[in-house]
Amino acid sequence: MEGINLIAHNDLKNPATEAYRVIRTSIQFAQAGKELKTLAVTSCIPNDGKSMTAANLAVVLTQAGKSVLLIDCDMRNPTVHKNFNLSNKVGLSSCISMGTALSDAVQKTSIEGLYALTGGVIPPNPSELLGSEQMKNVLQRAKEQYDYVLIDTPPVMPVTDALIVSRFVDGMILVIASAEIKVEMARDVKNQLQHAGANILGVVLNKVRSEHHGYGYGYYYYYGSKEVSNGEGK
Repeated sequence: MEGINLIAHNDLKNPATEAYRVIRTSIQFAQAGKELKTLAVTSCIPNDGKSMTAANLAVVLTQAGKSVLLIDCDMRNPTVHKNFNLSNKVGLSSCISMGTALSDAVQKTSIEGLYALTGGVIPPNPSELLGSEQMKNVLQRAKEQYDYVLIDTPPVMPVTDALIVSRFVDGMILVIASAEIKVEMARDVKNQLQHAGANILGVVLNKVRSEHHGYGYGYYYYYGSKEVSNGEGK
C-alpha cells in the first residue's frame, strides 16, 4: 500500500497499533451518552502527522467492526487518494460545488469496512466550500450511512479551514509534533479551536523521543489525564 505507513493494518502486534486502539477506546468512553460520529483531525502546522493519525485511527475503528468514511477536507493539499492509491477525479469538492451524490463520490479502500471521500479537484475557494450548507449536508448524509466519519482537515495556523469544519463535527483531535511546536503556539491553536466552538477530545503528541520504551520515535496520546505511548511515526 502506497503513501503513509498504515501500521495499524500492516502490523497488528506493533505497540503503535495498540496505542491507536487505546485512542479508539478513549473516544468510545468519551461518548457517555453523546453522539461522537463525526471526528475531525487537525494539527498546528503541516507535517505534524495528522493524516497518518486519521488514517490509522480509521483502520482500528474498522477492526472493531465499524464502518468508517475517511473524508479529505484538506482540499488545498489532498493526500487521502495518495495514501490509499485511489482516484481523485471526483471527491468532496465535487459533492459540494457540483452536487455529486455522496454514493457516486465515495470509494472503497482495500481495507474491509473503510471507505474514502477524497478531496477531489482542488477548488479556488476551499474555505467557502467547507463553510457552505452543502458541506453540512454531505456530513449529515455521511453520518446516516456510516458508523464513524473521520475528517482529515488542514493545519490550523496557515488557514481557517479546520476552524470552519470544527463547527460541524462532534469532536476534534489535535496532533502536535513534539519539540517542533512551541507551547505558546499549541495554546494559541487550542484557544482558536475553542473560540470556534470545537469540542476538543484530546491531543496526539507526535514525534516524541521515547527510548525508555525501546520504540524509537513515537507518539503520546493525551485524553483527560491519561498519557499513552503511541509507537513509531514520521
